[in-house]
Amino acid sequence: MAKAIVVAAPASGSGKTLVTLGLLRALRNRGLKVSSAKIGPDYIDPRFHEAATGRPCFNLDPWAMNDGQIAAILDIASQDADILIIEGVMGLFDGPRGSLRGSTADLAHLLQVPVLLTVDARHQGQSVAALVHGFTRFKLGLKSGGVILNRVASDRHEAILRDALGERVLGVLRQDDSLHLPSRHLGLIQAEENQELERFLERIASAVTHETILDRILGIAAQPLVESVIRESLPPLGQRIAIARDRAFSFVYPHLLESWRRAGADISFFSPLANEAPDADADAIFLPGGYPELHAGQIAANTVFLGGLRAARGLVYGECGGYMVLGEGLIDAKGHSHTMAGLLPVVTSFATRKLHLGYRSLAPLPGSPWNRPLKAHEFHYSTETSRGAGDPLFAAADSVGDPLPAMGLRHGKVMGSYAHVICEAE
Repeated sequence: MAKAIVVAAPASGSGKTLVTLGLLRALRNRGLKVSSAKIGPDYIDPRFHEAATGRPCFNLDPWAMNDGQIAAILDIASQDADILIIEGVMGLFDGPRGSLRGSTADLAHLLQVPVLLTVDARHQGQSVAALVHGFTRFKLGLKSGGVILNRVASDRHEAILRDALGERVLGVLRQDDSLHLPSRHLGLIQAEENQELERFLERIASAVTHETILDRILGIAAQPLVESVIRESLPPLGQRIAIARDRAFSFVYPHLLESWRRAGADISFFSPLANEAPDADADAIFLPGGYPELHAGQIAANTVFLGGLRAARGLVYGECGGYMVLGEGLIDAKGHSHTMAGLLPVVTSFATRKLHLGYRSLAPLPGSPWNRPLKAHEFHYSTETSRGAGDPLFAAADSVGDPLPAMGLRHGKVMGSYAHVICEAE
């Protein structure tokens, strides 16, 4: 298994994604085989990782996954890799509902790999030492891998910070407006939409190479301590699965696809935006989440795609954005209504935005594609404006086990919900 290091930060917005991307591309440019992972439920940052490394990025989720599931994913991510860079989530100790479980620190402690702390040094002088000392000593006995100082203003500012922190400083990134990932919609702009991404990655790689001692980072990285690789995985939706994949349907976890392939499933892809129909011989069709609301008019006009869905003989399953497309209609943010597949009696709307966010524990109800408890997450702004007759798909609870209303809808072999399934529960 490849040696690994975790890139963390005291808070969101400190620059850990920037540092992670710079390290990934700089190490790749050095000729190393670099792999990556992202802690927690995230579909967007991993696409940037993949652009930087040319390899799949896998999610590691200590809230949803047990040790065996994490070990199995680490084993896959480490194959033919010299080093694994793991990007954290939120602040180092921030887990759901104020718990350490599911946090970056939780995973770093489980794996016993060093933590590289990315600190936004704006408006700080010697006080940065107290901040770093507190994060190093707070809880869990984490292994400190050093500090990257971000947004340093000047040579004088850097000297003050280095004097306060000493050898703990592995690198410094100066304040530079060109080293900034643009934000849009639900979060970071999707990697494939950034036409200047390659130039951006090379700029940040150059900055990291110039300011950061890569050899020290390679020396600090440690092999994750996992007892065994237990290949626990969610059974595939079918033997022959057709999956929608394009700019509107892009939220698929690589670990699920890999586990389905290893279970013998034959996976094909099709593009609804290109008006492609799913494989007519598929016994399961999967519409993952994404941004269908940004392309609702085009989806509504693509009769080959919609006709292929309606003609499907097997299971049709949608998550979040895919669930909305299976409904009767989708109302976009401007209030315009678009006719969807009409396979589920539900209309969804972005006209009045409301954030639905959090981990979910799911108990499949009769007719669900799975018969085992699941871990999932929910992240969307749309709401159901009307809902007809049909059976719910999952009984649900939040991250601490408090019950929630049943999720999803099933009508025969067509079903879906707002939940993004991560893995089988313990």
